[in-house]
Amino acid sequence: MNAPAQPAPPPAFTIRPAVFADARGIYGLIIDHCDRLVVRSLSNVIEHIDRFLVAVTPDGEVVGAIAYEFLAEFGDPLRTTAELQSVCVKPAWRKQGIGRAIVEAQIRRLEPYCVWQIIVLTYEVEFFERLGFERIDKRQIMHKLYRGCANCSKHESPFTCPEVAMARTGTPAPAQH
Repeated sequence: MNAPAQPAPPPAFTIRPAVFADARGIYGLIIDHCDRLVVRSLSNVIEHIDRFLVAVTPDGEVVGAIAYEFLAEFGDPLRTTAELQSVCVKPAWRKQGIGRAIVEAQIRRLEPYCVWQIIVLTYEVEFFERLGFERIDKRQIMHKLYRGCANCSKHESPFTCPEVAMARTGTPAPAQH
């Protein structure tokens, strides 16, 4: 006789757009990863809350986060880049698919914009390679370096920073007639 089917366990986490109530949780995650991320103030998190996705537990604890920013190529809107930022997962929640889930969800979220490419500056090279990103020379993203990295106080210059620049193709824009 077959045993009755057991109900599936509830998911350990859910990915969703961030709301203002998540701001302190996001901020705490970023601060806990300050050696590997660009630090954001709580005010900055709040101002950009619409750009964040979060991974939350059933009880509402924020255990992962990711944001994006658009980097326009001067004079060519069809070559706009999206940068993935503040990608982090609480250490106790790593190796459970949260990192992959939030990156893939953010990439899907960017599809309607038809960005030319998606970039990330990271120490987690193998992780992003598994998600289709490839290493690129930092000189290929000078607009990002001037806009963000030039103000970073962690390293003498973006070229002495050990973060690796990586990119993947975005979603092609529909043909215009």
